[in-house]
Amino acid sequence: MTDPFLSDSSSSAVPDKGTGLRILVVDDDRTLREGCASVLQMDGHTVTATGRGDEALEMVRRRRFDLVLADLYMTPISGMEVLKAAVEAHKDVIVVVMTGNPSVASSIEALRAGAWDYLPKPFSASHLQVLVGRAAHAVNASKDTREQIKPSLVTQNGAGEPMALLGVSPSFKKAVELAQKVAATDASVMISGESGTGKEMIAQFIHKHSRRTNRKLVPINCAALPDNLLESEMFGYRKGAFTGADRDKPGLLEVANGGTLFLDELTEMTMPLQAKLLRVLQDGVVRRLGSETQDAVVDVRFISATNRDPQEAVQQGLLREDLFYRLRVVPIKLPPLRKRLEDIPLLAEFFLKRSWERHRHSGPPPALTPETVTFLQSRPWRGNVRELQNVIEHVAVIAEGNRPITPDDIPIYDDGPAIVEQSGLPAAIMDDSFHVAKDNLIAHFEQQYLSRLTTRAGGNMSKAARLAGVDRTTLYRLMEKHGVRRDVLSGPAD
Repeated sequence: MTDPFLSDSSSSAVPDKGTGLRILVVDDDRTLREGCASVLQMDGHTVTATGRGDEALEMVRRRRFDLVLADLYMTPISGMEVLKAAVEAHKDVIVVVMTGNPSVASSIEALRAGAWDYLPKPFSASHLQVLVGRAAHAVNASKDTREQIKPSLVTQNGAGEPMALLGVSPSFKKAVELAQKVAATDASVMISGESGTGKEMIAQFIHKHSRRTNRKLVPINCAALPDNLLESEMFGYRKGAFTGADRDKPGLLEVANGGTLFLDELTEMTMPLQAKLLRVLQDGVVRRLGSETQDAVVDVRFISATNRDPQEAVQQGLLREDLFYRLRVVPIKLPPLRKRLEDIPLLAEFFLKRSWERHRHSGPPPALTPETVTFLQSRPWRGNVRELQNVIEHVAVIAEGNRPITPDDIPIYDDGPAIVEQSGLPAAIMDDSFHVAKDNLIAHFEQQYLSRLTTRAGGNMSKAARLAGVDRTTLYRLMEKHGVRRDVLSGPAD
C-alpha cells in the first residue's frame, strides 16, 4: 500500500508542539495509521490507534480525547459516524476527518457535522505536524483559565480610542454576549450587518478579550484594494516577483502571526484569491508571490465581516461555499440602528459627550431635549451608528453650551422616508415574529406619537398631557420607557 506521507516533509516552520495531546487515530489503512501514530508520538503526543470504526465509537464515548483523526470512508462504521459520536460525547473535542477522495460536498458535510478541519490524502508528515500544532494551540487556549469578561458599556481598543458597545436592545445585547463567549476561543467569526453597524468594533472587542490580545489585530479592507495589490498585501512577495519588487516583503498574514486577521468586506475578494486564502486556513502555510516554496507557517485567528447576507453571497457566486463554512464557525449578526430605537438615547448622549470634549475641551455638554431624542428615534438612519455619530459630532461643533439641543439643531442629510412595506409599516418591524413585531409596532407608534405631541405642545409637558388626554404621570412613564429624559424640558411646566 502506498505510503501516505509525501517526500516534501521538510517544512520551513513547524508550530511549537506545546503540551502533548491525547490523540485517537482511526483508519483502516494500517500503513497510514501506524505512520501517523509514529510521527505524533515523536512529537510528544499520547496516541491511540484503531482500524475499526466500531472500536472507535466505543473509545470516544468512554474516553476523553483532545483530538480525533478519523478516515471519512470506512465500512461498516464511517468516519462521519465517529465524528458525530465524538462531538456528541465531548463538545470540546477536536475532530479532523481524513479522506483520499476530497470534495467540496464531503468537506462541507463534515464541517457542518462539527469537524474542526479535514485532511486530504496523501499528506506529508510536516502537513500533519502543522495541523496538529494548530489543534494543540486551540486545545491549550480552551484550557487556559481566564477572568470572566465583565460586560462594560465602553471599552478601550489598542489605539486608545473609546469603543462604544452601548446598547440595551435585546438583539444588540445578544450579539455582544455571543462576542464575549467566542472571544476566549480561537474559533473563526463571521460578522454580518449593514454598513455602519459596528462590525469592526465587534472584531476589536473579540480580539481584546482573547488570549491573543497582546499580539496584533491586523485589519484589511478587501474592497479598498485592487486584486493584485490585495494579494501582495496579504501574502507578501519575493524580490523580483513583479516590477518594483526590489526586496522581500512579508504579507499581512505573516504580520498577524499569533494574532488576529480581520478581513473586512470579505465578499469583495476575488474567487482565485479566496482559493489561495482557503489553503492558508487548511494548513497554515503562506507562500509569497514569486516564491516556489512555502515561506512561513502562521497561526492566525480569522475574523471576517460583510455587509451582505453571507449565504446569499454564496448562492450568487461571490463567496466560496467551503471558505464560507471555514470562516463562519461562529456567525454574529449586528442589527441596524432602526431596530435598536431604545439604544439611540444612550448612543447620542455618549457621542455628544465625547465630541464636546474633543472640540470644546471644557464645561459640560448641552442637553438633548426630550423631543430631540424622540426626533432622533424617528429618523431612518440608513448609515446606522456611524451616521448618528457624525450627526451628533456636527451638533457638538455648532451647539452653544448655554442652551439645550432642539430638533432644529439636528442636520438632516437624507430626509427621505424610512423603508416601508406596502402596509405602510417599517420593513424592519415586519421582519420579526408576530409577538416581537407587535411589541415593536406599539413602541414605534408611541415614539412617533411622543415626537409629534411634544412638538405640538412646544415642550410644555402639562399642555402635552392635556392634548393627549392622559395625566402627566402617564406621559412621564412613556418618556422614561423610550429613553426621553424627564429633567430637561424645552418649555415651562405650567
